Amino acid sequence: MSRPLTPPQRRARLIALLLPAALLAGAWGSQLIGHLYPCEMCHWQRWPHYAALGIAALAFVVPQRSVQKMLVIVAALLIAVSGAIGVAHAGVEYHWWNGFTACTQTVDLRGLGPEARLDALMKAPVVRCDVAQWTFAGISLAGFNAILSLGGAITILWLMRRAR
Repeated sequence: MSRPLTPPQRRARLIALLLPAALLAGAWGSQLIGHLYPCEMCHWQRWPHYAALGIAALAFVVPQRSVQKMLVIVAALLIAVSGAIGVAHAGVEYHWWNGFTACTQTVDLRGLGPEARLDALMKAPVVRCDVAQWTFAGISLAGFNAILSLGGAITILWLMRRAR
């Protein structure tokens, strides 16, 4: 039987689970409640968090300590990937560099006839990756994701290293 995780490792595991959960809840809340439709780069930032959330949850159920540690580290790296995408997206929003994608369509056209498609397209909001839909203190949602994700990933990795 393997030894349990140390207290810093347990904190790292908890952060690896709660941070992507909180950031995804914020993203979905801003979309569903705040009506801030995500652009393509916003979606790119979510995918590593989905994966990190699942992997961090696994770290709570597998019995082997070495596997738990590896899962927490992988989750931290995925969180960092989302943060790096957030940096890229924030740079596009602040016009520090050009974007990687065009505007995002926010309407599903499947099953609609030609006239209904045109009507749906004309009424649908266009979401641009190079325009921040919301900011606080000059920081966009992509910027907050970058700060929180990179800071969280560093904290998780530091806690895992500190436990040695």
